[in-house]
Amino acid sequence: MAKSFAAFAVAGLIGVGLASAQSPAEMEKHIAAARLAAGSDHVGLFDRICAEGRTVGTPRGGGAGRGAAGAGRRGGGPPPPPPPRESWHAEPAKVFDNLYYVGMTEYSAWAVTTKEGIILIDAIYDYSVEDEVDGGLRKLGLNPADIKYVLISHAHLDHAGGAKFLQEKYGARIMMSAADWDLLDQQNPPWKPKRDMVVTDGQQLTLGETTLTMYVTPGHTMGTVSSVVPVFDNGRRHIAAAWGGTAFNFGPDKARLQTYAASATRFRDIVAKAGADVLIANHTDFDGTKRKIPALAQRKPGTPHPYVIGPDAVQRYVTVANECAQAAVAALP
Repeated sequence: MAKSFAAFAVAGLIGVGLASAQSPAEMEKHIAAARLAAGSDHVGLFDRICAEGRTVGTPRGGGAGRGAAGAGRRGGGPPPPPPPRESWHAEPAKVFDNLYYVGMTEYSAWAVTTKEGIILIDAIYDYSVEDEVDGGLRKLGLNPADIKYVLISHAHLDHAGGAKFLQEKYGARIMMSAADWDLLDQQNPPWKPKRDMVVTDGQQLTLGETTLTMYVTPGHTMGTVSSVVPVFDNGRRHIAAAWGGTAFNFGPDKARLQTYAASATRFRDIVAKAGADVLIANHTDFDGTKRKIPALAQRKPGTPHPYVIGPDAVQRYVTVANECAQAAVAALP
């Protein structure tokens, strides 16, 4: 499914004119469009990936990216020790009636609670999952043994590293796209979970009263999964969008960048149709988690929820991803 969608995505770019977009002027046009879409809401995303887009064609551009599969675990020697806890630990927090943050200072994990158990979106690092997810759920009064599914946005260490722990300790079902299961099989890192459930494009996952919809959005990896999640604020329903993969971590690969841009265009249409008004990301710099969770702690009854940013802002987030990818294509020689 992921391979066929990737081929479709590249072909679809003929209609948006990327094939001829190779000039400094064209690059600056897309960067300006990304900056406009970012506004004051999505500066972290713009600063990260449009900077990558400008330099992706140079020897220092692109590259392995943070958290690539096997990062910090490859080579002939033993794995390096984990960084000190004080450099990555974040306290867990209730964000919505049915959504909890159980991630790190920089890397996110989200627990969706239902009457029949928990769906975890991303499993962070192998060294941090026990502290943040297992321990974090307990601090929140939840039982980590209730984790039924772990949905991995993409098969990089910073989002998939803890899946094996949850699979072995609690029997949680691990969900990834076929392309990303294949990626882990090729890399074969020591933290790789046993191959389990394969996410297909448009698949729905229902647990209890909650249904998530998952979409294969290749680009960051060729099996990146983005999702749409219903959440509730004091009983009021909202729709959260989770864009599954962000950075251009694959170097000056024109076809890959085009695929990324096409995926962003498609997901923008999906979240528009869904009416998504909440954004959650797998890096805290991108969705403002670092400031929004403290704001939640100070929130007064009846005041706006900091994560409810409105459909326009959610769509602009994915527009930034699209425009920065198009800028990167134009930056290539």
